[in-house]
Amino acid sequence: MTERILGPVHPTATAKSALRPLFLGAVAFAPDSLLGGWQERNASRTLPHCVEQLDAAGALDNLRRVTGEVDGEHRNMWFADSDVYKTLEAAAWQLGRDPGDAELRAFLDSTAALVAKAQEDDGYLNSYFTVDKPELKWRELHWSHELYCAGHLIQAAVAAARAGVGAQLVTVARRFADLIVERFGSAGGVDDVDGHPEIETALVELYRVTGHRPYLDLALRFLDLRGRGLLNGDRFGSRYLQDHVPVREADEVAGHVVRQLYLLAGVVDVAVETRDDALLEAARRLWADAFGTKTYLTGAQGSRHRDEAFGDPYELPPDRAYGETCAAIASFQWNWRLLLATGEGRYADEMERALYNAIAGSTALDGTHFFYSDPLHLRTGHDGSHEDAPSQRLPWYSCACCPPNLARLIASLSGYVATSDSGGLQVHLYAAGTIQTTVDGADVRVETRTGYPWDGCVELTVTTSAPLMLALRIPGWAGEALVDGVPADVRDGYAEVRRDWTDGATVTLELPMPARVVRPHPRIDAVRGCVAVTRGPLVYCVEQADLPGGVTLEDVRVDPGAAFSAGPLPDVPVALTARGRVEVPASGELYGAGDNAHGEPVDLTAVPYFLWGNREPGPMRVWIPVATA
Repeated sequence: MTERILGPVHPTATAKSALRPLFLGAVAFAPDSLLGGWQERNASRTLPHCVEQLDAAGALDNLRRVTGEVDGEHRNMWFADSDVYKTLEAAAWQLGRDPGDAELRAFLDSTAALVAKAQEDDGYLNSYFTVDKPELKWRELHWSHELYCAGHLIQAAVAAARAGVGAQLVTVARRFADLIVERFGSAGGVDDVDGHPEIETALVELYRVTGHRPYLDLALRFLDLRGRGLLNGDRFGSRYLQDHVPVREADEVAGHVVRQLYLLAGVVDVAVETRDDALLEAARRLWADAFGTKTYLTGAQGSRHRDEAFGDPYELPPDRAYGETCAAIASFQWNWRLLLATGEGRYADEMERALYNAIAGSTALDGTHFFYSDPLHLRTGHDGSHEDAPSQRLPWYSCACCPPNLARLIASLSGYVATSDSGGLQVHLYAAGTIQTTVDGADVRVETRTGYPWDGCVELTVTTSAPLMLALRIPGWAGEALVDGVPADVRDGYAEVRRDWTDGATVTLELPMPARVVRPHPRIDAVRGCVAVTRGPLVYCVEQADLPGGVTLEDVRVDPGAAFSAGPLPDVPVALTARGRVEVPASGELYGAGDNAHGEPVDLTAVPYFLWGNREPGPMRVWIPVATA
């Protein structure tokens, strides 16, 4: 039964975890809900597109070169095998939800067979190093991504094992994992780590599937070896490689964002399985730094293009934001692990912020075009001719990590909605649909009716024969929420509700959703004198497409104290409008007296950030300068 499939993260019974994830099929989104629509689009458009692009862009041919089926050069990134594995993972999760998809099953089975054929006799598997650089196997881990690719293979195998598909893929991944344990485990005598963390969290999940302790032990060993200067950091330095300080001693997030966040996901996984409170505290300490001083309003992270890295505290320029899509996904995954470990709502808040803004905005409404980086301001005259900073979403990239990463997340999205503990059910993300699970052996059914995130009213009808504590997340942005018309008593981000649920009882949660004008911390120099507008979990932006002809986006200002009103637009359930004005420089001098000619008033229309760029390429900004007196 699909409803009994475990999801992407499932701590063991002995793990020190406050909450337990539900089975993947326990949550079903209503097709007309926003999350349900995203998941359907992922299944019908994004995932098939990824499968097609693996062939068109050469990732599958790279493996076929190993088997002798094709000739030619290796195409695109040397770690392109990971794109194959992420797509396989997405396929496995989707087949767990819809086992009748014959085309997807054929892709998974044929690709698993190809991967098995490409695997070497000792278990090693990497198309680039097998054919092009056999003499460098395991010798230059600072750049090779060998363990990174292995990690994504293992995660694909975990998904296949839990979904009951792709048995051949599971065999391949375990053979490779056993080789890695033999070489890098404490008995192997090799003290080394990969320049791109990812293997750590994969090994923990493989341990959770198999119960084979050496996988968990190696994940812990990799964490404790990191930060000892084992890697060659001659390009961007050891911070880029997460090799500059032991993770237990680190007090700030630094370096390449995706590497940092994948590493921290592994830190939490190892901490809960080994019941290592000090290791978990290190992750919490680094979370406070990341979300206290280095996160964009949209949940994006990474302000530097050069090394795809975190910047200094408050270094958050909107137009130069790198904000890689994979970083937002990694943030979502890290926060989920911290939520399971602690039960604290602040982690679910950050999951929601990233999901509805940075992650959702990365994919076009057609499901087949994507942003790699997600800026908060696209300037007039921007040169978007290069894929590193395009003006519009592209169908694929030479470094194609983001599209299949999106596909695997959205295919498994229902696994991140709710959790349980002894006697309780917790709802973290709100969407119309159903939750069917068991708590302490008693069946529980929850029917949710809501227009969230456009509407803050959430009605939940709960039916169960046993006592149940229902915990509803109250987002940090919500202000005074109401539960059945009474101000919610909020603890650690949740309102707890007890009822007699035997014949079914409905709880109504009301989250106020006025448009909110947000001002930046005064140390964020890049947006000083600007404001942004949000509503509920959504960040809004102004696009050139909504301005009158002849008005340039950079000349628009919002009136001080402007009130934004809400209303629908075509394809936008809730847009926001306010009065502003156009301030055109009095002279064309680049550095003049600074006097402005105050132009005509203008109506400003703001649309959800995740929808920007779906009408036509053009300038956009989240942070709007405030008009002068």
